[in-house]
Amino acid sequence: QVQLVESGGGLAQAGGSLRLSCAASGRTGNSYTMGWFCQAPGKERDFIAAIRWSRWNGANTDYADSVKGRFTISRDNAKDTVYLQMNSLKPEDTAVYYCAFREVRGAGPVIANAMDYWGKGTLVTVSS
Repeated sequence: QVQLVESGGGLAQAGGSLRLSCAASGRTGNSYTMGWFCQAPGKERDFIAAIRWSRWNGANTDYADSVKGRFTISRDNAKDTVYLQMNSLKPEDTAVYYCAFREVRGAGPVIANAMDYWGKGTLVTVSS
């Protein structure tokens, strides 16, 4: 079992920044994928960014086209925590942001249905 705890959501103005954190605990293992998804009211849960990590091969990252150049996902090497630095925020970024964990490093697109564990979500609101 893996537990995920998100923090860092809140209110920002358009053009501003927020930083989300997701701390994983439990049986995280030596190889996994951690990512962020967002869900606006009445919409599906969309992929935002992910980091694939293994003890032997390090980490690489994936981003949705809508956030490339604005958002950065990173991992704390000392603990199983990932961050999502969100810059140049837009009103359309308003959503609940969920952290997710998959028990393999994997390859290919990161999709919601393939994730094994989810956090409870944190609300991000961007005002115009």
